[in-house]
Amino acid sequence: MQLAEQADAVPAELSAGQAQRGAVARALVTGPALVLADEPTGSTDTIGGRLLLDLLVGAVQERGAALVLVTHDNAVAARADREVRLRDGLVEHDVSLT
Repeated sequence: MQLAEQADAVPAELSAGQAQRGAVARALVTGPALVLADEPTGSTDTIGGRLLLDLLVGAVQERGAALVLVTHDNAVAARADREVRLRDGLVEHDVSLT
């Protein structure tokens, strides 16, 4: 079911994936220069996560915005053009992937 069909639903009536897409929409609606995303695909299945990530990455690229994405999912991390790993609050790895 598409999210537009749920426009009048309360959050408890949405699936986890629909709620995630709604959160992405809210984050992008004001056209921010920086988007912070903490595990944006964490509540989605594989296909839904891929679609959500495509939407998020496409939207920030279209707007020329920066995206800071936190994830434990290697498939999500592979979409990045830079990887920074932190351990105990310190940068242990910082590399450009492009």
